[in-house]
Parts: sequence; structure tokens; C-alpha cells
Amino acid sequence: MLYMILGEDAPGALDQRLAVRPAHLRRIEDLKREGRLILAGPCPAIDSPDPGPAGFTGSLIVAEFPSLADAQAWAEADPYVTAGVFAGITVKPFRKTLP
Repeated sequence: MLYMILGEDAPGALDQRLAVRPAHLRRIEDLKREGRLILAGPCPAIDSPDPGPAGFTGSLIVAEFPSLADAQAWAEADPYVTAGVFAGITVKPFRKTLP
């Protein structure tokens, strides 16, 4: 089943986000390589694809996992969580309808 993982950045987390981004992206690439990734990306803090020092408010991942518990465990082990970039995460089942 698909699950959406929404991480919400802690205030002032941009420097930490940039520091642990390579480790975070390696995990996303693993999902992609396994054919489980639907989409992933950050949420800019301003109306711009490159927000510069304004940073980001969080990130969204939609991927396939065997269960909600597995998706939650995967999310909780993410470097953005363990390094304190995300102040919180939401994990929910997701049903892709379009396209």
C-alpha cells in the first residue's frame, strides 16, 4: 500500500537540513531503486522553487510500504527526524487516484 509521509521542519532548521540532506537523499534513492517511490520533495517556505535563506517548511514523500507500521518506522529513522530537522511527522495511508 502507498503511504504519505509529511515532515514539518523545526524553526531555524535550514542549516541542519542542508547538513544531513545527503543521508536523507540516500534513503529516498533506495526507495526509488526498489521501485517503491511515487514522489518526494521539499515544501519551500516562500513561493519560489529556490527559497534561498527562507528555507523550507517540510517535505512530502509518497512511497509503498508493507504496512502503516513499516512506513512509520521508516519515517522515524530518517536523518531529518534523527537530526532534529523535522519537529514532527505525519504518516497516513494514501490512495493514488490521478494521474
